[in-house]
Amino acid sequence: MRRLRALTRWGIDAIQDFAHAARAQAIAIWLRYRGDVGFTVGSADCSPIPVVLLPGILERSTYLAPIGKYLAARGHAVHVIDALGWNLAGIEESVEHCLQVLHDEKVHGAVLVAHSKGGLIGKALLLDPRVEDAAIGLVAVATPFGGSTFGGPLQRLPLVESSPLGLFLPQSSDLARLARDEDVNRRIVSLAPEWDQMIPGGSHLEGATNVIFAGRGHFRPVNDTDVWQQVHTHIHTLAEQKPSGNPPV
Repeated sequence: MRRLRALTRWGIDAIQDFAHAARAQAIAIWLRYRGDVGFTVGSADCSPIPVVLLPGILERSTYLAPIGKYLAARGHAVHVIDALGWNLAGIEESVEHCLQVLHDEKVHGAVLVAHSKGGLIGKALLLDPRVEDAAIGLVAVATPFGGSTFGGPLQRLPLVESSPLGLFLPQSSDLARLARDEDVNRRIVSLAPEWDQMIPGGSHLEGATNVIFAGRGHFRPVNDTDVWQQVHTHIHTLAEQKPSGNPPV
């Protein structure tokens, strides 16, 4: 009976989370269609700390528009990487797109704010020596730093490994490369819900600041105002660790 109740709750939570993702995706597509992707910077002076948004797989840049608008209203300059498209490219190509935007928009001292796959791109970006001081830290929400076992036996299929989903396999060579360098983890905050159907093993990253918040689901957290507040707090915490430059407000 206890197992049945647990499975029932799992099913309900998963359905609600996927439904939320579908709604958020529809809104994101509509915002892009309308061209309503600008971020109005508010009067609060957080301008010394720019933010770069990195969405997850199959998420356009507008998917993170709600948290982007929240951060812009608090004075942060918010940058997006439109060249990521649906975010199906490999890590190396994605990093190249990010570096181009950071260079073109003359971004300095930014904190990366990411969801899911975006956190993997964010860590790879911090590891790239070409980023220099353009990006100083990463706040990642529900990122599978250790991979995901969500697919179960299906993950052993060759087609999965060769697809964009192969990145998330625990044995992925990309994940192994990212895991080898732990020094940069001190500049990463990994925020994870207490239950995430897409990442059964959780989002723990050795050496990073790991925070588990009250919430269930992989997609709902990016539209949760309580999570936004935590992201904003950690943006400033990371900025305070910056060796030089203007202090955060």
